[in-house]
Amino acid sequence: MKTLVVLLGPTGVGKTELILRLAESFRTPILNADSRQIYRDIPIGTAAPTPAERERVPHYFVGTLALEDYYSAAQYEADVLRLLPTLFQERDVVLLSGGSMMYIDAVCQGIDDIPTVDDETRAFLRSRYEREGLAPLAEELRLRDPEYYAACDVRNPKRVVHALEICYMTGRTFTSFRQRKVKERPFQILKVGLRREREELYARISARVDAMVGQGLLAEAERVLPYRSCNALNTVGYKELFKYFDGEWPLEMALEKIKRNTRVYSRKQMTWFRKDEAIRWFHPDQFEAIRYFIQNSTSGVR
Repeated sequence: MKTLVVLLGPTGVGKTELILRLAESFRTPILNADSRQIYRDIPIGTAAPTPAERERVPHYFVGTLALEDYYSAAQYEADVLRLLPTLFQERDVVLLSGGSMMYIDAVCQGIDDIPTVDDETRAFLRSRYEREGLAPLAEELRLRDPEYYAACDVRNPKRVVHALEICYMTGRTFTSFRQRKVKERPFQILKVGLRREREELYARISARVDAMVGQGLLAEAERVLPYRSCNALNTVGYKELFKYFDGEWPLEMALEKIKRNTRVYSRKQMTWFRKDEAIRWFHPDQFEAIRYFIQNSTSGVR
């Protein structure tokens, strides 16, 4: 049976080296499921696979988009499902790895058929967000779609703005499009989760931020500063450094905020993943146990 193996876990847990070893073992490429690694020009801050790692194992969905490009979980679902039949022609197992919860769910469960937002509506709402900030838009969402307002993270500009885009464009609530039905897939899905003790994970996160700085994170963030309004840069690492460049925070504070906000994000990821009973959990050091689990759970794998 054709099998998509999904390796998931919080940021900093150690997915990269493990997925490379698994890809070499099963002789299969890696599909990236990190919503920021898809963009070019920000490889350091997103911990994207290096050229050497991509030479070691073929990767898909890494560095393929410009910072200004619009991309969504629905587009990712369509792109992955379009690619998989070709990959499955030559192999029984394909690996997908990342920590973007919506992207993983889109491939594994399907995403609702929400209309694509037209350029005019997107530009109008983006302009309003830049002029007015998030609070007025969140209040408008509360009035237009109270059910979604109660369920979504109203501190997340992307969620609020997108819901309003749908309201404006269709005249319907965003909630009316959210059926949340699991779609059937013509392949088996096997989910492998990686986790560490909290103190161990937090220490790795701190060390990774320090390493990114050593690799040139500040220079990278300064290069993309003119694109700061792009959704691709509405993420931990760049938002904090932009405040440093604006003179609002000293560098030490910005770096500590990156570490803190990364820890917060890792907790959100784990809260999301824990709801999925299909995930089989391992420590990242358990490579042989993970490989055996995959091999034992699939057929036709040599």
